[in-house]
Amino acid sequence: MKKCIFAGSFDPITIGHTDMISQCLQLFDEVVVAILTNPDKKLYFSLEEREKLISLAFEGEKRVKVRSYDGLIVDLLREEGTPFYVRGIRNGVDFDYETITQHINKSLYPDIVTLYLPTTQAHLHISSSLVRNCIFFRKDVKEYVPQKTYLSIKQMIEQKETNHV
Repeated sequence: MKKCIFAGSFDPITIGHTDMISQCLQLFDEVVVAILTNPDKKLYFSLEEREKLISLAFEGEKRVKVRSYDGLIVDLLREEGTPFYVRGIRNGVDFDYETITQHINKSLYPDIVTLYLPTTQAHLHISSSLVRNCIFFRKDVKEYVPQKTYLSIKQMIEQKETNHV
């Protein structure tokens, strides 16, 4: 069985993320969607909320495994028993960053195979940061998030706004 890891903060999951995971499912028997801790990011959704949203987006798809991980991706790859690490690329900036990171990861885990998958053109502009900005300015995010998660995202936002009043 071939499996890969697709990792990110998924704050929140977007249709760009689900497109990448769907591409992974065409290539692999199992996709581990790993929610990594990034101390540099200010997160809007809790870890539990992000896990729920990803699980909702792939409800019924038994080949998608959602988990969180607090550590280096190379250690997670070893733990999951796979060398395949998939990265989505939207533009040249993403490619440059991922290439630098890939060289470091290769030095830490020589067996790593990093696969760059291009983002579908229709999703090039979509990012979790864009969605969070829309949320901040009280704009609808329906066109940027998976349909299966939209109502849950709306409820989570309303809950947060109610708790801050």
